[in-house]
Amino acid sequence: MADEPLVLGIETSCDETGVGIVRGHTLLADAVASSVDEHARFGGVVPEVASRAHLEAMVPTIQRALKEAGVAPSDLDGIAVTAGPGLAGALLVGVSAAKAYAYALGKPLYGVNHLASHICVDQLEHGPLPEPTMALLVSGGHSSLLLAPDITSDVRPLGSTIDDAAGEAFDKIARVLNLGFPGGPVIDRIAREGDPDAIAFPRGLTGPRDAAYDFSFSGLKTAVARWIEAKRAAGEDVPVADVSASFQEAVVDVLTRKAVRACRDEGVDHLMIGGGVAANSRLRAMAERRCEDAGITLRVPRPKLCTDNGAMVAALGAEMVARGRAASSWGLSADSSLPVTDPHVPAPAGHDHDHGHVHDHDHVHELSRKNLYA
Repeated sequence: MADEPLVLGIETSCDETGVGIVRGHTLLADAVASSVDEHARFGGVVPEVASRAHLEAMVPTIQRALKEAGVAPSDLDGIAVTAGPGLAGALLVGVSAAKAYAYALGKPLYGVNHLASHICVDQLEHGPLPEPTMALLVSGGHSSLLLAPDITSDVRPLGSTIDDAAGEAFDKIARVLNLGFPGGPVIDRIAREGDPDAIAFPRGLTGPRDAAYDFSFSGLKTAVARWIEAKRAAGEDVPVADVSASFQEAVVDVLTRKAVRACRDEGVDHLMIGGGVAANSRLRAMAERRCEDAGITLRVPRPKLCTDNGAMVAALGAEMVARGRAASSWGLSADSSLPVTDPHVPAPAGHDHDHGHVHDHDHVHELSRKNLYA
């Protein structure tokens, strides 16, 4: 619908430069420039390399998104950007670009939360989110169970990882198995040829006295690494497919078990799964089976929308505009540890931000000088 908010979203929290354009709940463009190949030789993301890649990719990716959507910059109703959490330097590139475009175009600026964006992107696939929504977010940096009565203003953390996130564990085990980086996709592929019951790897934090919704994958990672080392020390071949399948099974078993339990305990009949690990085929299959058995409706976006992208930021930005949430100020900063309880960063009290213009004109020059090109 033409009267729905048209928002451009910028995502630079890690190694993907994502730019999405959304009208309401309709995705018009999803342009991504990834620097993953530049990090592969290091076995993980290097913050400085990621930041420089964002700088180089930003303008071309925005131009590509606008062309794909068939809209002019002046048509936009707002600019949304990931303000956190993420890598500080990488976030700063996106925030600075968003400020520059919003200021130049005279459009409102919305600094939004990376995790809340991962939840909101499902609206582009399956329509409006039920309220409340239970969300399991699993990625290289996060493993979280979140209850969202209102994705724009009320997101409540129920549990999170106390050490390694699920995606981080995938990367580390792939490195031990000499499978390269990133580890998630290659382990998922190889595991299809293996036996998930071949090796009884531990399930962390699943005892009766353990935290009901928190996750721990460090012990699992160590157990798998030691198992592999023992095989190699004995001069035996490591059954890579069986190790991959058994490790993967341990991860997705814990994730889905705790997510379904949270839905039951909170009386929520919908579960949304997002984040890069949500692209894992075994996680999707086990979640579908367990949700069906529990009478829970499962919502998982297509794999491309699960990994970091600008569409998810635009989706949350469009929801902010539609619900009349306050825009951010020109003092918006990148916050590498922005809590999920802050779905977005509104302007402080007394700082009006109306369609890209600061009302306190005495500070316009100072704000733009200090922050617009920060």
